Amino acid sequence: MNKSDFYYDLPQELIAQTPIYPRDNSRMLVYDRMTNKIAHKHFYDIVEYLKEGDVLVINNTKVIPARIFCHREGKDEVIEVLLLKRIDYNHYECITKPAKKLKIDTKVIFSEKLSAIVKEIGEQGIRVLEFTFDGVLEDILNDIGTMPLPPYIKEKLQDQSRYQTVYCKELGSSAAPTAGLHFTQELLEKIKEKGVQIAQVLLHVGLGTFRPVKEEDILKHNMHSEYCEIDKANAEIINNAVKDGRRVICVGTTSVRTVESLADENGFVKADKMDTNIFIYPGYKFKVVKGLITNFHLPESTLIMLVSAFMGRENTLNMYNEAVKEKYRFFSFGDATYII
Repeated sequence: MNKSDFYYDLPQELIAQTPIYPRDNSRMLVYDRMTNKIAHKHFYDIVEYLKEGDVLVINNTKVIPARIFCHREGKDEVIEVLLLKRIDYNHYECITKPAKKLKIDTKVIFSEKLSAIVKEIGEQGIRVLEFTFDGVLEDILNDIGTMPLPPYIKEKLQDQSRYQTVYCKELGSSAAPTAGLHFTQELLEKIKEKGVQIAQVLLHVGLGTFRPVKEEDILKHNMHSEYCEIDKANAEIINNAVKDGRRVICVGTTSVRTVESLADENGFVKADKMDTNIFIYPGYKFKVVKGLITNFHLPESTLIMLVSAFMGRENTLNMYNEAVKEKYRFFSFGDATYII
């Protein structure tokens, strides 16, 4: 299976540069896998498509201001560091640019309160940094860091909270679980009032989600691992639905990858935490997920491959071509799809 099998043409002007206000006024393309029919709606219409007994799985990760800038001691320069994954109290896996300046044991200065030493060198610009800080690291990052918006977003984000979901809780992501950006608190209340249960899972979004596929043969792609977790109470919500034959609908590819990583062959998830490098592409047999709410993803990305596994590659490309024709907004701040 080739990377080019997942290519589609996208006009540059359809890449959303700013979020929609209010959140749930974004458009939503609904795709029915049974009939292959498409409906054009708005996200607030999602309530119509959910029914009593459904379980909606959301990822409650919170984005950290993960883009920070430093210089080597005594050098007048700017080196960009993107925090990817916290290894322990003071070690982070990072992407650095330009990476060649950061050799083993190089010391870099971020601010008066934050410095780091390069401890390990990985592939594709990845470094493990050992941080030294005066105070609480999260507070320092809030002071000096910026939201790690994807490179295709060129406009400055005026309201930083728009790159967080309204239900974000657990700090640790280097990118937002963007399917969740469409929900408002009011919409979630309407969904609950309809008898839909909400299950919260956690996956800290990192390189596994947004790393481009370099190999033409997708089976040679190496997925980077990301931390995920489901606690006992939320595992029970999901498992009761599976046992009763009720629908489990995931909000975003990160929620899909979490439940599928922690599920057994019968679709029951275990309450556990792990680093997952699950790569879902056509041929994969879903164990838990019966519906998917997600955004429109980059051509040839692992995310469009996951969607193709869920609804078929040709159906996915047909849906994307329809979205282009109808001028939907694409990627992180773009519109949504609901695949049932």
